[in-house]
Amino acid sequence: MPQDEHRWPCAQCGAQLRYAPGQTHLTCDHCGHEQDIPADAPRARTRALQELDLAKGLRDDLAGGDMVEVRTTTCPSCGAQVEITGATHATECPFCATPVVLDTGTTRQIKPQALVPFVLTEPQARKAMVAWMGSLWFAPGTLLEYARKGRALNGIYVPFWTFDADSDSRYTGERGEYYYETRTVNVRVNGRTEQRQEQVRHTRWHSTSGRVSRDFDDMLVMASQSLPARLGNELTPWDLGALVPYSPDFLAGFQAEGYTVGLEAGHQQARARMEGVIQGDVRRDIGGDEQRIHDIDTDWSDETFKHILLPVWMAAYKYNGKSYRFLVNGQTGEVQGERPWSIWKIAFAVILVGSLILGAIYLADPQALGLSQPDWMD
Repeated sequence: MPQDEHRWPCAQCGAQLRYAPGQTHLTCDHCGHEQDIPADAPRARTRALQELDLAKGLRDDLAGGDMVEVRTTTCPSCGAQVEITGATHATECPFCATPVVLDTGTTRQIKPQALVPFVLTEPQARKAMVAWMGSLWFAPGTLLEYARKGRALNGIYVPFWTFDADSDSRYTGERGEYYYETRTVNVRVNGRTEQRQEQVRHTRWHSTSGRVSRDFDDMLVMASQSLPARLGNELTPWDLGALVPYSPDFLAGFQAEGYTVGLEAGHQQARARMEGVIQGDVRRDIGGDEQRIHDIDTDWSDETFKHILLPVWMAAYKYNGKSYRFLVNGQTGEVQGERPWSIWKIAFAVILVGSLILGAIYLADPQALGLSQPDWMD
């Protein structure tokens, strides 16, 4: 077991405390006692939110204080690596609802430097999810009802990387400028040939080169393979100005996933997105009506990173033998999910639309359907 395994006993009754979303204290569900989370000293807060050197991180050469031993369990179904912070020994995977038994070993990982605490409570997150489900066309009513009255959502801190970098890029390419020529063409009008003039667009290309610079701040990359990238990445926007130094107290009553996208893989994703932004800068710098980019040579400097945790309310429901996952941003209430379809609702809609189309055709021209016109239409 890691030496810093945490428990949060209530000072009055001994039951386990939990973090109250949107608050600065822990709450006991048994007796209602509240216990304040110690505030960070300004210097400690500044130090905790500082960026780490990327080169050292990629070389696995970070200081001992930047690493931590955590107790985790790996879901045999979806591969999620869930961090265990209390005395729990069996649980359910928050990502796919598969029962899991906790591992007894520990994993050495880069320590989270900061997190965004939960703001939404579980009832608020459920309300947002049910409203989102209700807006879906052809969603099964049984799933919506189950979500409304079913088990509680799981609150989990999902791991993310943030990357900073300064870039200076030199490029070569071509700028395309449109010009038009008038030409005469023959066209057929009412069976006769007529001559008309039309404008034909051409592009004149000019070689160009230049230089662009951009500083990137907090390029966010989800460090979880347990969630579809589309769902996790579309939980934006996040207000990273609300980051606070990492404290286990904020995890009381919640779960935290250990990262399964390593620092190097996360950096590759961030670098690809940065290069896409730089390409856009180059095209704007080239100007003209069209652009061709031949080469971009970028110098990178001041590359740093942070490992942070972001709050997500999560539900996994099984419908017709398949698991569907729904995510609620625990800070803003943004909802993303894997939607199921009701075959019966779709079939009914098809029949209804088909009936309306046939009815409209019948009223317009009954003979088109091989039917005689009713007397009242004469």
